[in-house]
Amino acid sequence: MPPAPPRIDWDAITEEATRLLADFIRIDTSNPPGRERAACDWLAGLFRAEGIDDVAFYDASDATEHGADRMNMTATLRGSGKRPPLILLSHTDVVPVERRYWDFEPFSGAVVDGVIYGRGALDMKSMGIMELIAMFLIRRHRLTLNRDVVYMALADEEAGGRWGIEWMEAHHPELLDAEYVINEGGWGSAEVFGVRRPAFNCSISEKGPLWLKLTAEGRPGHGSVPHPDNALERLIRALQKVQDWARPVRVVPELREYFDRLYRGRVLADEPSQQTMEKLAGDNLLARAILTDTVSTTSLHSGFKHNVIPGVAEATLDCRLLPGTDPGKFIEQVRDVIGDKKVKVETIFESSTPSSPIQTELFGIIEDVVHDHVEEALVLPSVSAGFTDSRVFRKHGITSYGFIPYLLEQDEAMTVHGHNERISVENLRLGCQVLFETVRRIAVDA
Repeated sequence: MPPAPPRIDWDAITEEATRLLADFIRIDTSNPPGRERAACDWLAGLFRAEGIDDVAFYDASDATEHGADRMNMTATLRGSGKRPPLILLSHTDVVPVERRYWDFEPFSGAVVDGVIYGRGALDMKSMGIMELIAMFLIRRHRLTLNRDVVYMALADEEAGGRWGIEWMEAHHPELLDAEYVINEGGWGSAEVFGVRRPAFNCSISEKGPLWLKLTAEGRPGHGSVPHPDNALERLIRALQKVQDWARPVRVVPELREYFDRLYRGRVLADEPSQQTMEKLAGDNLLARAILTDTVSTTSLHSGFKHNVIPGVAEATLDCRLLPGTDPGKFIEQVRDVIGDKKVKVETIFESSTPSSPIQTELFGIIEDVVHDHVEEALVLPSVSAGFTDSRVFRKHGITSYGFIPYLLEQDEAMTVHGHNERISVENLRLGCQVLFETVRRIAVDA
């Protein structure tokens, strides 16, 4: 065990973290186009002002698809090297906004009644600040490290990581060498499946993204003369078949301990079985998302004039596959369900990840730290419904956990990628406390 924790003025740290998160939100890194260079410059300035000078930039500005300014960075606190590095991972880009639906300017970092509003407040600039605070506290209290602790801020996660984690993997694979990675992918909830019980998710795996494009071609013509070879109507029929497609409920091995812990913690009234899981998936959208391979229709494009039957129609599908699902076989199932050879199915992006074990020193520390701060909380080894940059580390055999230690209410969690995204100052404080103590116990010498 490391020595006793230093005395920390958490009121002052919370005030500092709140100010920093608001400033971070004000840096518009909407992707596209990303413009992550501005975020990296800002973060680097903070580290250097703190006396952490081991800062490096990794310029992916050859990413001309959306212009330059695609930047990745690291800041490192050097340890004795007794243990392999710990990476504190985050991404600096955020998804775009629809301003007219927001109650506050989404890039203002407004702090109102103890709540910080703005795009990235949850996904995932708050985690970036929690990780930064952990680094600052190690530096300020002159803690001796048994390993390097590396802050890694990456670009382009929200668009698949081509100019972030995948660019780093291709150009600087040595930077991915670590024993552990802490990243997004799992956060805490104040209730689980309708039961009030604090629970911290620690994702050990995630569903694999499979982004498909459907293209239907037909005969264009005048809108006053309908005919059966209308490309848009053909595509609509295909999309309806996909939406009507019932995919089976499956409890993958990575989720058995998750549901067992929910049962032992009296969140689930009935012992997990195929029957109880099917009922749960039928009643709850989140349960369905982690118990089935999912398909969401995310865009539809066709036509250019009101009175012209279009000759082509396109749609995109965001499919998320459970661990163990074969993407190639799934695509064949999609084609079989559509049953129309005139609808082309094309893969735009595909990835998958192995899982990380839970029998590790870090997972045990996470459990202990959570219970020290929220005694009655459950710690759940989970599978993230979304994908993260952790997939690349796991592919290289590096244990990566999705662990953002705050407790969200359901209405707060729904603002991720939505309107009025926000995090309470109280949650930011909890996250800073739990994450720092987790890092201290895994990285500070006894």
